[in-house]
Amino acid sequence: MRILWKLFYSTLYLSAFTFGGGYVIITLMKKKFVDEYRWIEEEEMLDLVAIAQSSPGPIAVNGAIVVGYKLAGMAGVLVSILGTVLPPFVILTVVSFFYEAFQSNFYVKTILDGMQCGVAAVIASVVYDMGKGVIEGKSLVSNLIMAAAFTVTFFFQMNVVYVVLICIGLGVLRVLWGRRGEKS
Repeated sequence: MRILWKLFYSTLYLSAFTFGGGYVIITLMKKKFVDEYRWIEEEEMLDLVAIAQSSPGPIAVNGAIVVGYKLAGMAGVLVSILGTVLPPFVILTVVSFFYEAFQSNFYVKTILDGMQCGVAAVIASVVYDMGKGVIEGKSLVSNLIMAAAFTVTFFFQMNVVYVVLICIGLGVLRVLWGRRGEKS
């Protein structure tokens, strides 16, 4: 029961004070659940993020679902969803009443623009921390595939679906090649 309260409070706190979208909350979940609480290993968190990204729906909610399920089963899912959804729901309800005043307010616009810089820094920091571990822990071939996938997606605007399908095919070929080598 204690873990459910801690999970609810953590997701509520992260969701209430996170600006910048789902990727920011995922990075902060990593800091909270991997680095601070040590409930999840870093590699497992990367797997959970991959599941959250590949599932339909908002990544913050998907991340809360997979982390909640990992930590406390279905009760963890319900608690983490509630903690993640409640703050934006309340904030958007309040903002909708005052939208016109916020829309034209110079100070509010300036504050939000400044927050975007902070969000970018947080994302860059966590991407570096998590990416460093991935690069060090994988083979040269895996790192080359990752670099190629980034290059064709970012520079050549190749559809991500094709990149994922190609990477799946390459992964299957690598496994089959490895099994063939074991039989010899």
